[in-house]
Amino acid sequence: MGRHKQPEIRGRILDACVDHALAHGLPDRLEPFATASGTSTRMLIYHFGTRDALLRETLERARQRQRDLFGELLSPRADEPYPDTLRRAWRVMTGPDGRPYLSMFGKLREEAEQQLWPDFRRTATTDWLRPLEDGMRSIGRPELGTLVLAVIRGLIMDLEATGETSRTGEAFDVFLATLTTAGR
Repeated sequence: MGRHKQPEIRGRILDACVDHALAHGLPDRLEPFATASGTSTRMLIYHFGTRDALLRETLERARQRQRDLFGELLSPRADEPYPDTLRRAWRVMTGPDGRPYLSMFGKLREEAEQQLWPDFRRTATTDWLRPLEDGMRSIGRPELGTLVLAVIRGLIMDLEATGETSRTGEAFDVFLATLTTAGR
């Protein structure tokens, strides 16, 4: 009779794999995940079945962490004008806490075949639309949620391609100034 899988061990392994992937990207082989999680490749297969299944779950868990972090950042606050909320969110998303997510999912978005997450491009867009619409509703312009999303995504792509944090941050500030005017 075989051992019973232990969900808490599986969860700990998955969290270690997510931490590793955010710091270093998705590995081509299982060995980096085994080292990061303090286990063997054999145990990774035991808990997750295949390399691709582990990579998919790693991406899903990382995406959940990103949704939790960014969703909180993008939520409107009663004591703060929404453009200020967006400014603060931008700084965190493009700073040390947010950049690992942007890098990981930017690469996934660019991957032509997207075998690990076939519907990622659509999901990556629709995830953020509702929170942005809710935030823009606080200044009376929920229909601008799509525009805000497009600007954020475009500037993030620019930042990932060029690394020019100051220039893209300044561009975002200029955009926010137009939102302040639009909300009046």
